[in-house]
Amino acid sequence: MSRVYNFSAGPAVLPEEVLKEAADEMLDYKGTGMSVMEMSHRSKAYDTIIKEAEADLRELMNIPDNYKVLFLQGGASQQFAMIPMNLMKNRVADYIVTGQWAKKAYQEACIYGKANKIASSEDKTFSYIPDCSDLPISEDADYVYICENNTIYGTKFKTLPNTKGKPLVADVSSCFLSEPVDVTKYGVIYGGVQKNVGPAGVVIVIIREDLITEDVLPGTPTMLKYKIHADNGSLYNTPPAYGIYICGKVFKWLKKRGGLEAMKEYNEKKAKILYDYLDESKLFHGTVRKEDRSLMNVPFVTGDEEMDAKFVKEATAAGFVNLKGHRTVGGMRASIYNAMPIEGVEKLVAFMKEFEKANLK
Repeated sequence: MSRVYNFSAGPAVLPEEVLKEAADEMLDYKGTGMSVMEMSHRSKAYDTIIKEAEADLRELMNIPDNYKVLFLQGGASQQFAMIPMNLMKNRVADYIVTGQWAKKAYQEACIYGKANKIASSEDKTFSYIPDCSDLPISEDADYVYICENNTIYGTKFKTLPNTKGKPLVADVSSCFLSEPVDVTKYGVIYGGVQKNVGPAGVVIVIIREDLITEDVLPGTPTMLKYKIHADNGSLYNTPPAYGIYICGKVFKWLKKRGGLEAMKEYNEKKAKILYDYLDESKLFHGTVRKEDRSLMNVPFVTGDEEMDAKFVKEATAAGFVNLKGHRTVGGMRASIYNAMPIEGVEKLVAFMKEFEKANLK
């Protein structure tokens, strides 16, 4: 069986080069006579793996010295609780709700204090990003929270909200390392890696040092304190060792490709091919306001559920897999992360054109 074009939203496509390299090292990592899967996280070989991964990520994102990089478990969803537990000193936080995950984060924060929903795009099924230039930021808010790229709905913040001096916390799970970012604009920037960076099971948290304190909400478990992980270099307990090793390989792959500037250019080129076709197609159309479109996740529909189902079925048979939209939206969604080659998008569009020709009444 040859490789398919995998448009899954996550766990998602990884660079073939990285998978081959990991396969070559599966039984014997660099002369250790064992797999990274079997290796002690306290060993010298593993220490080099995790330290190199962090150094490469710092270089790729130009992370300043006053930010810690943490490799944690529990996925992005665990951060929904970890953030308020560690940061809600006044028990107040402001949330901008632009999709399912931001909504879940907001609901979780309500458990720990007063979470204010200061903007939302729920009125139009999250198909746009609200204007965040002058929001009613709460005076005593500990932070302002966003989900920067909404995987399900295919929207992306092109301009960060004006937080009026409050730390910005951003979930970047599905746009992580897809373009350059100015880390200094965030208090916390974090993402689950299973979309753009590695296998499921790792979440990377980049957090400004002044936000890491002993002063956390009463009852916060030891494992959910940022300070514990920061003080122990992400090795307080056994980390998701193999996942971090793959992330490290992806960082090297990105560096080799020219870093995040080069990736942004490549991703824009890929997305343009698909969006241009959707804009002229008589059968398919995108669901997101043009100026808020994501480069990573492209939802589209025909407007007819049966036709959508037919398309997904035929596309799958042709080797374009995981195109079914999220259950809350229906239709289709093509996730075109860093590792999706441009020919995958070109071939998908060619297939869509054929399908349109055959099915347009």
